[in-house]
Amino acid sequence: MKPALRHLLLLSIALTFLAGCANTHRLAGPDSSALNAENINLVFVVSPDLENNGSGDVDPTTANLTSQGLQRSLRMASFLRKNVLGDHDATGIYALEPMTHLQTADLFPDMGALEAIQQFAMLNADTLQFNPVGSSVYTAHGVHINVGYVIGQTISGVAPPMFNCQGCQGIDYSNQEGDNDLLLLGLIKANAAGYYVFSAPWDTTLAMMTVLNQAKGYNLALPSSYQGPNNIYAITVTPSGNASLVTYDSKITPSQAYPALTPQPSVTTACQATPFSYSAAPAVPPVTNRNEILYLIRHAEAHPVSSWENGNYVAQGQWRALALSFALEGKISPDQVYSIDPAQSTPSGYFDWSYVRPSLTVEPYAIANNLPYHLVANFELINESFVNQNTVNFFFNDPQFSNHKILLAWEHEHFPPLVSFLLKSYGSSQKAPAWAAGDYDSIWTVRIDSSGNLTVDNSLCEGIDSARLPVAAPEF
Repeated sequence: MKPALRHLLLLSIALTFLAGCANTHRLAGPDSSALNAENINLVFVVSPDLENNGSGDVDPTTANLTSQGLQRSLRMASFLRKNVLGDHDATGIYALEPMTHLQTADLFPDMGALEAIQQFAMLNADTLQFNPVGSSVYTAHGVHINVGYVIGQTISGVAPPMFNCQGCQGIDYSNQEGDNDLLLLGLIKANAAGYYVFSAPWDTTLAMMTVLNQAKGYNLALPSSYQGPNNIYAITVTPSGNASLVTYDSKITPSQAYPALTPQPSVTTACQATPFSYSAAPAVPPVTNRNEILYLIRHAEAHPVSSWENGNYVAQGQWRALALSFALEGKISPDQVYSIDPAQSTPSGYFDWSYVRPSLTVEPYAIANNLPYHLVANFELINESFVNQNTVNFFFNDPQFSNHKILLAWEHEHFPPLVSFLLKSYGSSQKAPAWAAGDYDSIWTVRIDSSGNLTVDNSLCEGIDSARLPVAAPEF
């Protein structure tokens, strides 16, 4: 044995001895064994941010993932599913609340954690009752991601939650009131075997593992610094309470190009919605902005059957989201992208969930086109008494949007009342039609010209036929 290897072996043995016989650390490569389903497995995926990332994975101007960073996250999903979970479904997925980690002088949210785990979510099956009063069940590819705010959090630019969604708590970058710690320790206390997956930046990930390690006295030898973008850490606890740390290295070398889908969805389908066009030109326009275009699109496919709901889209939606930049090429040319804050929680009357799908539908488009990406977080979407006025004030009475074209991913049920509210404010009696339940393809275009006159139409669509999208997620 070479001296260097002998030294490394002795060091490894010493560290294992110091950590205790039951509490160990092993390194795992792409061919290593997966975690044991009988244990409590806390799996930590380190998401890229401006401070710690694989070179070229994050755009320094937008703080968003680059095409290369997206490629890595897509490929990491398959590794995580097969090599770490052993093809078992995740018990729970938790991601960083993006507005708790604002980056750059323009305060871009940290969407890296959600995008780093979304493809993995699509590779898991979710079985839900789709009739709240009956016993019917349905399974679809695509599970919910917990990213909701906790009551009492104070976050700049974020409306306080309107209700307590304890079951959809996400990861708080600042760990206010120790809410991340309580989440982790609560999972250990519940003592339910399974796979709990967390996606957050390195410093948050290390802090979470450290608190757990110290609070439970696991005596694990945690890494002291960022070890690169391909490492996944798992703290696995046996039924007897013994813990070990496993580090997986995916060894991914991603392409710098935007990911190609195989097969590439067709984007030539004719628009199916009944055409409409409205206009209003009062002497005194009720909004202050000028030369503005707002493209309204719905989130990607979400409901395989009636009333099946988990806050995310399903596998067909991943095909649409990743194909969106190709579908919209030559049709629109926005210079900014906005969506609902995914950490806003929504009560469904059956169970509560984080509303992640609008943001995850449109974020790949922002990545592909290197566009600034923001979240609308300063008012609650479920506040029906004020949501229309708040939306109009946000987008049409803020001068920062004049002379801009904005792509907005939103909840489709809010579009008709929003447009009708806007038309009424212009003195028009015209009312927008309902958005069809199965229509994921339409684009509603709202224009304010140089004089403040309003036009709204649905002459554009993405051109992607939902019925032709595969029911299983693309794999990379």
